[in-house]
Amino acid sequence: MSPELLSILVLVVMFVVATVLPINMGVLAFVGAFLVGTLVAGLDADGILGGFPAGLFLTLVGITYLFAIAQNNGTIDWLVSLAVRAVRGRVATIPWIMFALAAVLTAVGAVSPGAVAIIAPIALGFAVQHGISPLLMGLMVIHGAQAGGFSPISIYGTITNGVVEEAGLPLNETVTFLASLAVNTLVAAVLFLLLGGRKLMRQRTAPATGAGDGAGAPGLVGARAAGGGAGAAAAGASPASPAAPTGSAVSGQSGPQAFGDAEDEALTEELRREANFARAQTPAADHSRPYQVLTVLGILALAVLVLVFDLEIGFVAITIGLVLSLVSPRTQKGALGQVTWPEIVLITGVSTYVAVLQEMGTIDYVGNSVAGLASPLLAALLLCFIGAVVSAFASSTAVLGSIIPLAVPFLQEGTGVGAVTFIAALAVSSTIVDVSPFSTNGALVLANARGVDRDVFFRQLLSYGALVTVAAPVLLWLVFVVLL
Repeated sequence: MSPELLSILVLVVMFVVATVLPINMGVLAFVGAFLVGTLVAGLDADGILGGFPAGLFLTLVGITYLFAIAQNNGTIDWLVSLAVRAVRGRVATIPWIMFALAAVLTAVGAVSPGAVAIIAPIALGFAVQHGISPLLMGLMVIHGAQAGGFSPISIYGTITNGVVEEAGLPLNETVTFLASLAVNTLVAAVLFLLLGGRKLMRQRTAPATGAGDGAGAPGLVGARAAGGGAGAAAAGASPASPAAPTGSAVSGQSGPQAFGDAEDEALTEELRREANFARAQTPAADHSRPYQVLTVLGILALAVLVLVFDLEIGFVAITIGLVLSLVSPRTQKGALGQVTWPEIVLITGVSTYVAVLQEMGTIDYVGNSVAGLASPLLAALLLCFIGAVVSAFASSTAVLGSIIPLAVPFLQEGTGVGAVTFIAALAVSSTIVDVSPFSTNGALVLANARGVDRDVFFRQLLSYGALVTVAAPVLLWLVFVVLL
């Protein structure tokens, strides 16, 4: 077996092991980089570590650190409650409010499962209260999280844009972002019409009052408890303890991905903190409205400094986080522990292994093999399918870090396939499939669904996930590669 094929086989084994067992794929990838790098590629430690993505590491730490502070000081709860109050009795707008909230959270830097973990319990609680299809509400939250997932300051966007820029390919951050936003919004609109949205447009209910205002009115956490836990009860937990995305929480679901995805692991500390926050008696000064407004201004400043002034997002995010920490040191306590370290290990580990593959020529080998197919369009379709199928069972962030580099030589061969539109198709194909119940997002929705037969609901998610996995790559390839 050639060294290139052996390194690809190791990559496949890593995907399988990370899917079957609750082992962080990043750890597997670091070990794979060490073994393949030293035994197959003849690299020393410096050569292997040269592929460690220091810039990406800083970006992920900075973004998740800032986002943890925003959760700790109540800013996220406040923004959610404001959006919910804006419904004013229009039941049909509730799914779209949840869609928009999830999109905004991922667009400003939250990991997709993190956004779903925050919004899904509330959304599915509203579904029970107002007679909305739990399937509709859950899918709206997931597609919302994916819709904002490729903004230039998001984690998905940062990974994709970094890989493309490093490869020297044409880069258009806006195209990928708008492609994901448009596709997921269109899918959400179709689901809304097919799953009862037209009936909802004829319904009205008394608007909620006082949400998030304090003074005895139920805010985000209070709404969860008042709504029967809004998912906590569905997972067999107390209302004060949000359902953790683990296999034990996902009643009625079997399979390793219920507990083995590294993205699940990344949420554990976040959800534990959220449960503690519901019980804690934090001084009012730490959750004052001016401090929350300052946090919102900090997030807006992050967007401006990165997008307008082209500053390094990791440094900017950490700087803003430090400023907020100095304003209220007690609120930021524990924020560093809430950084999604397992997610960061996963992404940086896969990136390091991919760098070893690049160093030993595997990337060129695969790219040339795909490019050697009779039709460049067929090769593009094949890559989109690979991204979708693998991502349906493994971490989307890991797939983005490994599949896109495989497509680089193919795009550099002058095959006539536009790099900008193809990257958009590949990126969306690799993330839209996260509706599968074997993905973290799908498992979170399943865990928090209430008033449903879990076996039936699981089969519904599974059927829809299979449909998306098969249809999305074809449609995205047709629109972004063939037509554009």
